[in-house]
Amino acid sequence: MEKQIIKGNYQSLIFEFRGYKVMIDVDLAILYGVPTGTLKQQIKRNSQRFPIDFMFELTKEEKELLVKNFERFKNLKFTKNNPLVFTEQGVAMLSSVLRSEKAIKINIEIMRAFAKYRALLRENDELRKEIKGLDQKLNQAFKYLLDRIDELHQKKNEPRKQIGFKIGGKKE
Repeated sequence: MEKQIIKGNYQSLIFEFRGYKVMIDVDLAILYGVPTGTLKQQIKRNSQRFPIDFMFELTKEEKELLVKNFERFKNLKFTKNNPLVFTEQGVAMLSSVLRSEKAIKINIEIMRAFAKYRALLRENDELRKEIKGLDQKLNQAFKYLLDRIDELHQKKNEPRKQIGFKIGGKKE
């Protein structure tokens, strides 16, 4: 039974490990339509093309975290090898190692997914800044209102000048 990954849902295949946005070798093998072993074999044959900032192996703890948080990786629990993960540059380098027509098309889609992912992160930063600015304006407005309310309370506590008619200096 061959696993399928929904086309166009590539952003959900991007994870963060060690400060890098990466894709897991298992997902890439499915996308490229090759067995994971074949993918790893090609990488081993071309290891000079994959420096540490392009590709690295997950630790046992990172693999366990992946298995624990994502049901679709449950089979990794039983493998003795830890998965390889690829940064955006590593995925791009895969296109020079896997030269099939399908690999080229999938690489283009994955590069677009990484670009969309970065755009979402930028939008979130802009939204966060905008919310922070609005929060400051609201805080200023509330402070102004509270100051005005305090002024009213202070005036309320001052003795009032009595009003009314006074006959012969007496108030009635």
